[in-house]
Order: sequence, then structure tokens, then C-alpha cells
Amino acid sequence: MIDFYPQIKLVHVVAVLASGSLFFLRGLVLHFGGRWAMAAPLRYLSSAIDTVLLAAALMLATILHQYPFVHGWLTMKVVLLVVYVVLGTYALKRGQTKRTRVLCWLAALVVYAFIISVARAHHWAGMFA
Repeated sequence: MIDFYPQIKLVHVVAVLASGSLFFLRGLVLHFGGRWAMAAPLRYLSSAIDTVLLAAALMLATILHQYPFVHGWLTMKVVLLVVYVVLGTYALKRGQTKRTRVLCWLAALVVYAFIISVARAHHWAGMFA
């Protein structure tokens, strides 16, 4: 399985970028009044990308024998992922006011950037390590 590590990592990185870009675009369009950002095809695309992202992450963890709740940096990524998902749901759907949705969207983007910094540093403090 280690033979496929580079390809799986590439799929994971591309999925990370696609997921974040789609979230950014949908949030931007939605906050400027575009209702098509919540159209079913975009929601399904987002789910499909996130499924690929999660599958690749699980494969990488298995190949490398590095697991959340054992390795601090992966634990931090999982915790931040939960925060990102919650903020994302409030940014795109559950926020009751436009201000709440915009603040949650911006906070989710900051969390997304920090997740990437944790992944690149392989340290729970990310860019602050």
C-alpha cells in the first residue's frame, strides 16, 4: 500500500484545495445574495469532494500508522475539522442573521487555513510551532 502513498497524498491535497475553494466560493456568492450557491448540484459536489477527502485521509493514516488521538497534530486536525464543519453550517445555512453567517464564514476560513498549517508543520500548533 505504501507504493500508492504519493498518489493518495496528491488526491488528498487536491481534495483539500477543492473543498476549501468551493466553500469559499459558495460563501462569497451566498453573502452577496446569490441563491444558486445552495443549489443541489453544488451541495452534492461538496459532499462528494469531502467524501474523497476523508477517504484519502483515512488511507494515509493507515499507511503511515499515524492516528488521531495518538498523534497530537492529527488530533488537532480532527478537532479543527469539527469546528470548521460547525462554523460552515452556520455560515451557509443555520446562521439566523447575515452578520452571523458572514462571521461564521470568515471564522471557518481561518480555521481551514490553520488546519492546513497544522498539516504542513505536522505539529498541533501549526504555523505557531
